[in-house]
Amino acid sequence: MSFTLCAGTAVGAYTGGDGPEAVENAAGILRRDLEKRFGAVERPVNAITLESAVFDRPEAFAVEAAAGKMAVRAGDALGFVYGLLYISQRFLGIPPFWFWMDVQIGRIPPVSVPDGVYTGKEPAVRYRGWFINDEVLLKKWAVRGDFAEPWRMAFEALLRCGGNMVIPGTDKDGRLYRDLAASYGLWLSHHHAEALGAEFFLREHPDLEPNYDDHPALFQKQWEDAVRAQRDKKVVWCLGYRGQGDAPFWASDTTGKYDTDEKRGAMISKMLRLQRRLVEKYVPDPVFCTNLYGEVMELYARGVVEIDPDVIKIRADNGYGKMVSRRRGNHDPRVPALPEAPEAHGGIYYHVSFYDLQAANHMTMFPNSVDFVNGELDAAVEKGLSEYWMINCSNIRPHVYLLDAVRKKWFGETVSDEGHSRAFAETYLGGSEAAAACYRAYSGAQLPFGPEPDQHAGEQFYCEIPRMIAHQFFIDRLSPAPGLRWLTDAGTLAGQARFFGGLCRAQAPKLLALWEQCEKSGAADIALHARLQALGAQAGALLGEGFAALEKGDPLAAFMAFGDASERFREAAGALKAWEQGVFQGFTDNDCFADYKHTAYMLEKLMGCVRELGDSPAHDRWYRLAYMDRRDRPIRALLVEDNHPTDRELYIQFQSRKEQEHG
Repeated sequence: MSFTLCAGTAVGAYTGGDGPEAVENAAGILRRDLEKRFGAVERPVNAITLESAVFDRPEAFAVEAAAGKMAVRAGDALGFVYGLLYISQRFLGIPPFWFWMDVQIGRIPPVSVPDGVYTGKEPAVRYRGWFINDEVLLKKWAVRGDFAEPWRMAFEALLRCGGNMVIPGTDKDGRLYRDLAASYGLWLSHHHAEALGAEFFLREHPDLEPNYDDHPALFQKQWEDAVRAQRDKKVVWCLGYRGQGDAPFWASDTTGKYDTDEKRGAMISKMLRLQRRLVEKYVPDPVFCTNLYGEVMELYARGVVEIDPDVIKIRADNGYGKMVSRRRGNHDPRVPALPEAPEAHGGIYYHVSFYDLQAANHMTMFPNSVDFVNGELDAAVEKGLSEYWMINCSNIRPHVYLLDAVRKKWFGETVSDEGHSRAFAETYLGGSEAAAACYRAYSGAQLPFGPEPDQHAGEQFYCEIPRMIAHQFFIDRLSPAPGLRWLTDAGTLAGQARFFGGLCRAQAPKLLALWEQCEKSGAADIALHARLQALGAQAGALLGEGFAALEKGDPLAAFMAFGDASERFREAAGALKAWEQGVFQGFTDNDCFADYKHTAYMLEKLMGCVRELGDSPAHDRWYRLAYMDRRDRPIRALLVEDNHPTDRELYIQFQSRKEQEHG
């Protein structure tokens, strides 16, 4: 016999006491999916019932079809959630990222489910989730006028992936959306810079110095307020003590007392113990974690930070997928993040997107391979770091490919470029082998900015570095940009620009070939990413050419090169808008991190500075070259014959004249 899923299938009510809102949300998702597949329910003909049962692990479920009936059995709310979503995916064919990949869910005939018991895989990671971080696109994007809908769809996708934990946004968003996240049954956790999910000290006390030693009662009140606000939710409580933002605490402490590693480590250790006591005051049997991230990783490695043995120690990659400490400014010690020997209560914080204002990826796909990521995650498992995995998913849509790979690692699978690209294309791209080949080729075309295997550039390399160079030119063009010492030891700004341009020029052909390959495949997302990278590399090469021209005393050639570079960024901004469709209209409007349009603007300002170096005080010399016939230029009866052109108008006229002269 079998059970038939059809337009007349109802989803029964949940009568258990654990997380009824989460189960009802999941039941609502399944009802919506049944309607998408079969149409609206007119008259119930059968029902999926929800029945409590005892399992030997949390979050387990069983879906049983027998004698024309179907039941979802579980021992807790998340078990029911996963069981209901299992029906949606297994029998209705709705994949985890259907919304984020803009999959259109069409009608199908009724589905016969053979009698049997269906169960999900047991996860290999206890707490597994996403940090919706650097979420600037989600902040200002509404779906059908609803700004909360993207967050609901994020939480749904996370649950469909088998995740059970979330940091629901950064700073204010983390507090704004934590009730919504909890209503989906998800465990909450916290940003490593926001201990216990508390407000930043300076936001509540803007007129005070953020020194714990001066204001201990105020700090403790903020932490205690945060505990009280979340004590009725499932929380993995994040202990920590960092500064006012994503920085070491001593960067905002004005006492000057913490000038050695030993003093800094002792202070962090003290704060961890104090925060733990505050949580234990309100929460029975709490779960604790702390992040060995950035400067804390270095201090812990030196033995100056003490952590209770039952606290989950979260070790982070460097933002490029390598399990070493992150680069901060020009400082890149690459301290190994993995413990020397396997340890209990270990976890990881892993980026598929990162924002460092240097070379990471935010708007484009992770620049390293699935094979590379698989190796790093396997190494973490070998060291016992399987209790807690928090994945920085950023704005989700640009990073679905790797998020889809990592969800498989949550369940102990091995992933590879070969296998994952084909599975992804089969699920989301109609099985296109051409599209799968593009995903496999992507990482191999990315620009290497250093000798290490993880040191491949995301789009920030192409967007941030030109802005840094332009800024330095405005304030002191004779000196190198201090913030670029991580990339090159060139002793002049022009030398830095030429080095950057040389890297871009060498990589541009590979990126252009990738773009062409992706365009032919018809896979819109990866084609967009390849195009953005290729245009960035072209712009970087042109920036280097412009500085080389300046060194040769040819400001007009530099002006045109900078104009060409600016146009590449204009094209990139236009490509983002052209990609948008359906509910994703407006998705890229708040591209304020890569900000292609701002990079174009900065290069236009650079054009303006260079124009002053080569044009006359009356701004007529370049005007005459661009607008006047060669025979008229020496005749100065009228200085100019039109309104003075803007820098871009002048650039466009020079381009037009060049095209005319070259036929």
